[in-house]
Amino acid sequence: MFGMGCFWGAERLFWMMPGVYSTQDVCTKETGHAEVVRVIYNPQLTHFNDLLKAFWESHDPTMGNRQGNDIGTQYRSVIFVSTEDQLKSALASRDVFQRALGASRPITTEIRLLTEFFYAEPYHQQYLHKNPNGYCGLRGTGITCPLAEQP
Repeated sequence: MFGMGCFWGAERLFWMMPGVYSTQDVCTKETGHAEVVRVIYNPQLTHFNDLLKAFWESHDPTMGNRQGNDIGTQYRSVIFVSTEDQLKSALASRDVFQRALGASRPITTEIRLLTEFFYAEPYHQQYLHKNPNGYCGLRGTGITCPLAEQP
C-alpha cells in the first residue's frame, strides 16, 4: 500500500501501470489514518521495484504531513508492506532515493508492515476516472530513482 498525499492521484498512477489489476483507496487504522492505495499486481508483469520507483518519482517524500495543497497527517508519505521481503526492498529503495536526493532533503516516508486497513468510501474509488478534471496534487521532485531494472 502506497500513500503519496491524496489517494486519488496515487490510484490513477498505479492503475495505469502494466500488470496492475486493481487499485483501491483505503485508510489505515494506526495512530491516525493515512490515505493510501492498495495495489494488486501480477509480479510476472510488474516487479515490486517498479511500484517503488513510481512511488518515489511521483511525489515529494520530503514534505512530512503534506503534498501540494493537501496538509495533514492523512497526507503523509507512507509505504505499508505485506512481507518482510517487501519491507527490505522498500527500505533499500528509500536509501537509494535518499542518495539521489542528497542529504539536504531528508526523506520523511514511513515504511512498515501493514496491520489493518479500511476501504475508503465508494465515491473515492477511481475518483479521477469518474471525474477526469478532478483535483490531483500529485507532483514529483524531478529526481529519478535509480533502482536496478528487474528481470
